[in-house]
Amino acid sequence: MTTPPDTTAAPAPTTTKDNPSHALLSRAHSPDTTLRIYTDRVQRKPLLLRPTSPDPTNARGQRQAARQRLAAQRRHKSSASKPAPLSARQKRALGLYEIPKAQRRYEVFEGLHRMWVGYVREVLGLKENGGDYVTPAAVGPKLASADFHGAEVEVVRCRCVGRVGVRGIVVKDTKFTFEVITRGNEVKTIPKEHTIFRFEIPLASRDDAAEKPRNLVFELHGSQFENRAPDRANKKFKQHAMADL
Repeated sequence: MTTPPDTTAAPAPTTTKDNPSHALLSRAHSPDTTLRIYTDRVQRKPLLLRPTSPDPTNARGQRQAARQRLAAQRRHKSSASKPAPLSARQKRALGLYEIPKAQRRYEVFEGLHRMWVGYVREVLGLKENGGDYVTPAAVGPKLASADFHGAEVEVVRCRCVGRVGVRGIVVKDTKFTFEVITRGNEVKTIPKEHTIFRFEIPLASRDDAAEKPRNLVFELHGSQFENRAPDRANKKFKQHAMADL
């Protein structure tokens, strides 16, 4: 008669010396140090447990959990479907605000200049028959908040003498620069800082006038004009003395 094999597991080590961790530590440390490290790091090591979230047991908790899941799904869907806006570097790389070479002609923007003349006349309150006049105190705040896309400007004073005399229609009015297109079909970028621009506004002639009226001539100090066109529309300007004049 054969005896059935013993299927019981081997007894676990009951003493400290039978533990594999203690045996490994004893090879590198003295008995006292081994016992201290084993006691602090192995036997007394805390076991960190993360408590599980309890399932909602009532109807109110279930509805709240469902609303939270639905809100999370909507946020994820909206963020995934809406593309992120382009950065300034990406816009420059794509050339979104650059004028195509085929359209860099002065005659293309002459219509824009005529529209700007009508716009600035309306801003200043000038009548079509030339029967009104303007004063410097009234004109200054209006021109300071006007849009200069389409204005024909000329550099009359600048720290860089090479820019003096440049004349053209403004095709881009940025915070710190004017981009103009000259009669030679060249696009030039002129910094506003330390630059004085001159522009003229033609007046409408009266029907009974014998002579053609002279144009209104203004000079714009670029150092005091360093802001974007949309920002100027909502900004209130105050008159004050300028030290660089």
